Amino acid sequence: MNYELLFISGFYTWLILPFLIFIARVADVTMGTIRVIFVSRGLKYLAPVVGFFEILIWLLAIGQIMTNLSNPACYIAYAGGFAIGNYVGICIAEKLSLGVVLIRVITKMDALPLVEHLNAKNYGVTSIDGHGTSGEVKVIFTIVPRREAPSVVESIKKFNPQAFYSIEEVGFVERGIFPDKRSWRECDLLRLFRPFRKGK
Repeated sequence: MNYELLFISGFYTWLILPFLIFIARVADVTMGTIRVIFVSRGLKYLAPVVGFFEILIWLLAIGQIMTNLSNPACYIAYAGGFAIGNYVGICIAEKLSLGVVLIRVITKMDALPLVEHLNAKNYGVTSIDGHGTSGEVKVIFTIVPRREAPSVVESIKKFNPQAFYSIEEVGFVERGIFPDKRSWRECDLLRLFRPFRKGK
């Protein structure tokens, strides 16, 4: 009977407990990554909620570490959970695609077809004349929801295959023209809660 207790105790100490610490660490680091994204996107009501659960889970994980200082498996699980949590958090952030980005296009070709195409999709577009190292160029600016950036890039490659373009993060946008008449922040909130809506 004593051997069975020793086996059960060792199984919990060296396998179950480290696994639970690993899962907890993955969860809290993932939440931390998402919380930072919420803060940068100005979602000031969601960020504190995520932060509450993040720190609660972290306290549970670090509490188990402090009570099992002689167990190296817990250290490995804690560090491994931190590493995997960063990866999972980034993957979720990419799937959420929150916020807006600035797409800047510089082309030597006639930019009118591209501008008309983007205007037809209700994107706000600003174009100006410029001068590059190889001569006159056209510079196009448009701010779009991050989730729609791949579609805009496809349009750029279709109408101006040799164009130079860059995509930059935008922290704040006031007014502007977007395909959805609601603000980009309202659209982000709707996308976040859409999975919880009935029938979705």
